Amino acid sequence: MPASDFFVAPIDWSHASDRDACRAVREAVFVVEQRVPIEEEWDELDAVSEHVLARDAAGAPIGTGRLVPPQANGPARIGRMAVLKSWRGRHVGDALLQALVGRAHTLGYATLEMHAQSHAIAFYERHGFEVFGDEFLECEIAHRHMRRRLDGTNDGTT
Repeated sequence: MPASDFFVAPIDWSHASDRDACRAVREAVFVVEQRVPIEEEWDELDAVSEHVLARDAAGAPIGTGRLVPPQANGPARIGRMAVLKSWRGRHVGDALLQALVGRAHTLGYATLEMHAQSHAIAFYERHGFEVFGDEFLECEIAHRHMRRRLDGTNDGTT
């Protein structure tokens, strides 16, 4: 991954320009490409989550993801991972996920979970996530629950 191709950095959701850059990527991937209803794409967790944004060398947004803090006694979650189609297969997703997992380590989270689109399971498995539970539909897209322990232990539920 040449450093000149793209870079990943945390963004501040409260800043309109950062928020709009993430929204542009998520709408292109989820709303337009995958036909997720726009009202399903945006939720109250965006405001409390930590977001990362990948930009190309010219500064255009090309990928994003978020780290949702623990909610209602559940673990932290990674979600809304999206990379523009023209940038897939170029390690943008790897860099986004590494940034989010790194932030979770820094915050001391012991476990991360996610709802991964079923076609992306192998990608997340390469980053240490394990599938648990049955396949389910979310926004009419097949998903699986995935988990990664960050403290080096296995919780015995996988």
